[in-house]
Formats: sequence, C-alpha cells, structure tokens
Amino acid sequence: MGLQKENILIVDDDINILELLQRHLQSLNYHVYKAVSVKQALYVLKDSTIDLLISDIQMPEIDGLQLLKFTAEHYPSIPKLVITGYPSVDDAMSVIKSGATDYLTKPFTKDELKQAVTKSIASSSKHLKAVQYPIHKSNRYEDMIGESEAFQKITDIIERVKDNKATILIEGESGTGKELVARAIHYSGKFARGPFIAVNCAAIPENLLEAELFGYAKGAFTGANENRNGFFQAANNGTLFLDEIGNSSTAVQTKLLRALQEKEITKIGSQKVEKIDLRIIAATNSNLLESIADKSFRADLYYRLTVVQINVPPLRDRKSDIPLLVARFIKKYGVEYKERLLQISDEAIQLLERYNWPGNIRELENVIQSAIIMSDGKIDIQSFPEHLKYKIDFPERSFMTLHKMEKEYILKVLAATGGNKTKAAEILQIDRKTLRQKLK
Repeated sequence: MGLQKENILIVDDDINILELLQRHLQSLNYHVYKAVSVKQALYVLKDSTIDLLISDIQMPEIDGLQLLKFTAEHYPSIPKLVITGYPSVDDAMSVIKSGATDYLTKPFTKDELKQAVTKSIASSSKHLKAVQYPIHKSNRYEDMIGESEAFQKITDIIERVKDNKATILIEGESGTGKELVARAIHYSGKFARGPFIAVNCAAIPENLLEAELFGYAKGAFTGANENRNGFFQAANNGTLFLDEIGNSSTAVQTKLLRALQEKEITKIGSQKVEKIDLRIIAATNSNLLESIADKSFRADLYYRLTVVQINVPPLRDRKSDIPLLVARFIKKYGVEYKERLLQISDEAIQLLERYNWPGNIRELENVIQSAIIMSDGKIDIQSFPEHLKYKIDFPERSFMTLHKMEKEYILKVLAATGGNKTKAAEILQIDRKTLRQKLK
C-alpha cells in the first residue's frame, strides 16, 4: 500500500521516541518528518508541506508550547497533537489554549496514537464566523471610536472645551488620532460653522512655514508677486490646528507667541497689524519639555499653548477598543472594496488584541485595509503580516565544538529529507555507513 497524502512532523528531543513514532506512523502509511528540537522543526515547517504536527512539551532551550503557539499563527491550517511524559493540569490547559486538538500521555499504544492522529487530521478545517459588531454608544465626534476608560477621559475634556476658545495642546504618539480629537473639539461645539484649518508644521520647509502661517506682502521676497493671506487669516473665526508644533523654528515660535498673546499677526514684509479671532489647537508627538531643556522650543510658548492639555493614549493602553475599531474598519473597507461585510475569526481578533501597535490606530487601520484587499471574504490569522504573529526568541548560544556543530547539521539534513538516510548521505557527500556511524 502506498503512502497516504498526509505529511506528519514529529518533534521530540528523545531519539528513541522519534524512532518509535516514525515506525508506528509509517506502518499507518503516513509520510514522516523528524526534528529533535524546535529550531529544526521550524526549518521543516518552512521548507515542507505539513499536514499534522506532533510535538513533545518538555524540550531543552525552547519548549513545545512555544512551537504550538508559533505554528498556530504562522501555519494556522496545521492541526497539532501533543505528546508528553509529564502530564499536568496546567500543561493540559496551556496546550488547549495553544490550539492543540488532542493531548497524548506517554506511554501510549499504537491504537491510541492512530485514534489521536485521525482525530487531529479530521479537525483541521476551521470555520470562521461573521464578526459580531460590538454595540457602542454613538457620539458626535466623527471617526472617534471607543468605550475604554482612557477614551472616555478624552471625550469628557472635549465636552468641557468645545464651546470656548481656550488654547489646547494635544500630546500623543504618531497615529493615535490627535487630529481627530482636534476636529471633534471644533465640529461638536458652537463654533462648528467656522473654518477648520489643519497645518502640518513638519511637512512645510522651515524657510516657508512663517510665510504659510502669517502670509506675506507683495515684494517681501523674491517670488512674492502679490499679497497673500496665510493660514491664520484662513482660519479666522474658526480653529487653526498646528500639528507637530515642535518642528517649528524659533522665529516662527516667536511670532506664534505674539499671536497668542496679542491676538494679532503681521504679514512678512508688511507693517500692518491684523487682528485675529480664532482658537488654536496644537499637537505634538515629541516631548516639548525636553525640547525646552535643549533650547529648541520656547518655554513661554509652551505655557501659552497648555491652557488645556489632552494626552491621547497609545492603542496599547486602550486595547479594549480594538474590536470596535476593527468592526468600524471592516465595515468601511469591506463595503468599499468587496461591496459586502466580511467575516473575521476569533483567533484573528485575539492576535490583534495581543499586538502592541507601535503605529497605533493608523497601523491597525492599514493592517485591516490590507487584509480586506487580500482576502477572499474571510479574515483569519493568515490574512495578517508576519510581524504581528508569535515569535520564538532563541537564546544566544556560545561557541560550540565542531563535533556538536556537525551533529546538529546532520540532524537538520535528516529532518529536511524526512529521515531518508540515503538522501541525507548524498547531500552530505558521505556514504550510508559513515552516516550510521556518525549518528551513533
């Protein structure tokens, strides 16, 4: 009888157990790959098509639980069967949480192994369910989504400042939604009919920022062929949002300070003072107090800007809002790209909640957008980039003897050839007798 189509990878640091498992599985007509460590198992997973992973738990350096977690996220379609000689309630719970389909205790019979393998392979198909959109209270804050305590603190401040023109400084990492907070303040208050002008100070060259903000008179510099208003005039009677304020030059900071103190500005090249009536909201992702210490930011301007301070927390500090945000993005881009609502697995949501999101909400939105574009209507762990998934950190190793290095390489080649000693000998360019002696 020929081999069945299933390829099984067995991982155990005990060579005798590996040989026993290989004989049993081959007698059941399965094709077997062997690995004596997690590192070798990863080589096999990368280079071969595996239909079932059988792994021990207790192994040196990296244990089997880490291998299970890694496989569950990088190769989610592979079912996992655990074997162990040290059973415990805690291990059993950890194994189940890691996605294993069965748990086999040493010693076991060939029939017990057969039943466990058959059950595990049969359970390999996964079913996704439609995402259950979390119910969240609607608000008037445009695209701001959340119900966490950190989110509620922000909305409480918005309610307090929306109807006055107090100067506000919004602090937070890139991608946290600082501009959304500024827009929420403007558009939810009584000054919503006025203009909202957003300026990214980091995106405008330093030598042009002053002219863009305050405008210039005809002939003020080469190329100034006419009088031109700046962003301050455009935002009059409304809100001027100065993003990345920490990137402005000291000259611009000086004029900003006067604008805040005197409520007036002067165009470049002009002697005429113009009165302004607007609200200024500034934002930064840098520590302005450190900038004050190194004299790159004016202390008096900082204290003028911080009449009200809003700290927008990073996404890692409000992970309970991730399902709400995911639901919003799936609804938005699912309709835009696929013309329908999509499905997402619980495992995918759990992975998103575990990741720390250094790029914050912007990164989350990009990940969901990409997953929708690349999916066939079902979003699972496979839909996400590798850097989101579980990683195994192998301990740094000291220099090893040539004998040990040779042993590891021979075992790696054997694992890659599925235990075929003839193929391994050909790759190593030695004869089978020499290979047998080295294995002993």
